Amino acid sequence: MNILVTGGCGYKGSVLVPKLLSRGYSVRVLDIMWFGNFLEPHSNLEVIQGDVCEIDKISLDGIDAIIHLSSVANDPCSDLDPKLTWEISALATMQLADKAARVGMKQFIYASSGSVYGIKEEEQVTEDLELKPISEYNKTKMVSERVLLSYSDKMRVQIIRPATVCGYSPRMRLDVSVNLLTIQALSKGKITVFGGKQVRPNIHIDDITDVYLHLIDHPEVCGIYNAGFENISILDIAKIVAKHMPVEIDVTESNDPRSYRVNSDKLLATGFKPKKTVEHAVKEIIEKFREGDVKDEERYYNLKWMQNTVFAGE
Repeated sequence: MNILVTGGCGYKGSVLVPKLLSRGYSVRVLDIMWFGNFLEPHSNLEVIQGDVCEIDKISLDGIDAIIHLSSVANDPCSDLDPKLTWEISALATMQLADKAARVGMKQFIYASSGSVYGIKEEEQVTEDLELKPISEYNKTKMVSERVLLSYSDKMRVQIIRPATVCGYSPRMRLDVSVNLLTIQALSKGKITVFGGKQVRPNIHIDDITDVYLHLIDHPEVCGIYNAGFENISILDIAKIVAKHMPVEIDVTESNDPRSYRVNSDKLLATGFKPKKTVEHAVKEIIEKFREGDVKDEERYYNLKWMQNTVFAGE
């Protein structure tokens, strides 16, 4: 099987691509490499540094399936240049979907986001609830979902709405909640929690990447699926970290009362079973930090890195 992974050098891609290669697949990665390339060379791996917006330069020859991870990740980064965000995260998705449908692509897997729901008071946020995205990032994801679903009669469209991903990746991110609180404990000896009562859905990076493998194995599982298995308050995440790294937790006031919860029963009903937890992620990051594989560096914080590299000349 030949698979194109856009954004394959990113946080999730750096874990997913080796899993695809271990299955014997041939993998073509397209990535602009704002954050570098942490993928190990492999005989079945082709890595192309390129812009997903340049649709004419993207070859789909011999490709059986696309896993579309490419986007400007998270709200703050998307707000740096809303026009660019729409071009990368929405327009490019539309063009790639159209090209894929025209060449007879069999399978298109899209990484959306659980944040498309906006602010929800419901205890169980399921896929049938109304979407009320509140940021450029959320809006581009919602629009891309709608565009892709319009091609459902031409190819198998599988859309995942992941919760906040946590855990170790060779292309690490330290700006997501579990990872951030863990690195605070390791590098500062103290955890600062703003508010703390806010609930966030989480998914381990091994589980979200396994979700994409599950979809490859089950092309009949089409449509939209939530992927998040632990709805935990920020303070409780901090307590999990402190359980393994005895540190002080400093709780301060927050003007962000928003809570997000997701229900992933629909995905579980397809036979997918998560294997790891937030606690696994915390322990793995602590271990990797002590081994020197994780360092508290600017390049692992998307917003800071983009401000100082991609947008440095503006």
